[in-house]
Amino acid sequence: MAERFRGFLPVVVDVETGGFDCNRHALLEIAAQPIELDDDGYYRPGELVSTHVEPFPGAEIDPRSLEVTGIRLDSALRGAVDERTALDRVFVPVRAAAKRHGCQRAILVGHNASFDLGFLNAAVTRVGHKRNPFHPFSTFDTVTLAGMAYGQTVLSRAVQAAGISWDGGQAHSAVYDTERTALLFCTVLNRWRQCVRAGPAIASRE
Repeated sequence: MAERFRGFLPVVVDVETGGFDCNRHALLEIAAQPIELDDDGYYRPGELVSTHVEPFPGAEIDPRSLEVTGIRLDSALRGAVDERTALDRVFVPVRAAAKRHGCQRAILVGHNASFDLGFLNAAVTRVGHKRNPFHPFSTFDTVTLAGMAYGQTVLSRAVQAAGISWDGGQAHSAVYDTERTALLFCTVLNRWRQCVRAGPAIASRE
C-alpha cells in the first residue's frame, strides 16, 4: 500500500455539518474508513469508525442542513462528543492503520473531498490538535474518479453506475456515505488494476 500511494494510506472520510462554511458552521458527524489490500492485491474497505459531534461554542447551524441530514441535535441517542474527543476517536485508528501499512500519513478520500477536508482541518485548528494523521491539503476525490470511470459525478448515480446498491433513505449519514464512497473508490481502483493487467495480454494478441 505504501508503495502504491507514495507512502500515503487512503482513508475515506465523510462529514455531516450544519452548513457549508467550515469556520462558521458546526461539524456534527464524522466517519472514516481506511482502504486495505486483500491477499490477491485488490482494494477493499477496512474497519469504519464514526462519531457524532457536539457543535463547537458559537457554531452556526442552518436548519436546512438538518433537514437534509435528519440529525436531531436534542436526541439523547446521538451520543455526541466534543470536537477534540471526536477527532481522537477518528485519528487513533487511522494512525494505527497507516502504521500497519508502513505509510507516513493518511490521505483523505472523499466525494467533493475539499469539503470534508475543510471541516476536518477547521476542527483541528479550533482544538489545537497536534497529531492529525491526514495530509493537510492533498486528497483523492471520487467525483473525478467516477466522472472518468462512469461519466457520473453525483454520488448516488456514480455508486449505481459502478454496480453498487444505493439506499436513498440512508443517504446523508456520514457512516452510509463513507461506506458507499469507499466501495466506489475500491471499485474504480480494482477496475483500473484489471485493465492494466489485461493490457499486455491484449497487446500480445495484436
